Amino acid sequence: MSERFRTLFGATVASALALTVATGAQAETWKYSLEEAIDEVQGVYATKFKEHIEANSDHTIEIFPFGTLGESNDTTELAQMGAIHFATASPGFTGSLIPELQVFLLPYVLPEDHQVLADFYQTSDTINEMLAAKYEEKSLHLLDMYPEGEVVMTTKEPVTGPADLDGVKFRVMTSPMLIETYDAFGATPTPLPWGEVYGALQTNIIQGQENPMFFVESTKMYEVTDYITYAGHNTFTTAVVANKGFYDGLSEDEQALVAEAADVAYNHIIDYTKGLTERSEEKILEAKPSMNVTVLDDEQREPFREAAEQVKEAFVEEVGGDAQAVLDGFREDIEESKERVEGN
Repeated sequence: MSERFRTLFGATVASALALTVATGAQAETWKYSLEEAIDEVQGVYATKFKEHIEANSDHTIEIFPFGTLGESNDTTELAQMGAIHFATASPGFTGSLIPELQVFLLPYVLPEDHQVLADFYQTSDTINEMLAAKYEEKSLHLLDMYPEGEVVMTTKEPVTGPADLDGVKFRVMTSPMLIETYDAFGATPTPLPWGEVYGALQTNIIQGQENPMFFVESTKMYEVTDYITYAGHNTFTTAVVANKGFYDGLSEDEQALVAEAADVAYNHIIDYTKGLTERSEEKILEAKPSMNVTVLDDEQREPFREAAEQVKEAFVEEVGGDAQAVLDGFREDIEESKERVEGN
């Protein structure tokens, strides 16, 4: 979508929704957009959030699933404008808005252990203070961040090391760090809008893509690829944001209710995603028994880990600003989460 069309689209939708930041706090219905379908992880989180708000106030939540209000960049802009109150805004899409958020796309940075991840997102000062402040500068208030599941590669040929990705056109989001990652992994990174991915795989314009397993299953990416590879390189992260003007205009009680709803939804989604990858894999193999699933061992992952180091260096060099501080903060916060989890 062109910048000009996106601006016109956003202005038209904002007008149609007939909401402003000034009146948002008094609105009986709060609008919440997703980057996924209502029955996928973001929809499960939003539904729990909605249930808590509606059970404890006179407000209602209207959820807009993916595509209803445009692409992910569009809905983030609508949240900034105050045309909608809440939005999921995954760092892969908001990295152009807040460059330091691309840290979530760096390979082999986030912990693989589900409990450590859950603790990290909740307790990290780097996320909840340093990065949260950067959202505020962009007219957004960070409510929550949570993991959706381990990212897997789906390809047309087997992948056991970077050499197997040589010449493979691999779809990535339009993020410099994802482009850096798959370039370092040996592939030819190919940015494409999500709506074009299935067809591009079907016609062999591209030969690979990455996503959490539940999304591979729900979007039927397995129909147009033959191999799934667990390389352990990342977990898909989602942020939940509110329009800053709207949030600041809420009463203390309403802000507390929103925070409480986010906590309830967070705990729910952490439980929901336990075993989700395995359940999704079972559904894929049931639908397509010929699908090949490979879990790379430590020795096979080592070349990918080595390649990841140059991606981290590129992140610090290209992003600048607080990139090094964010990366260092992640390392410290993750170590603290590991110690807490291991101590329980």
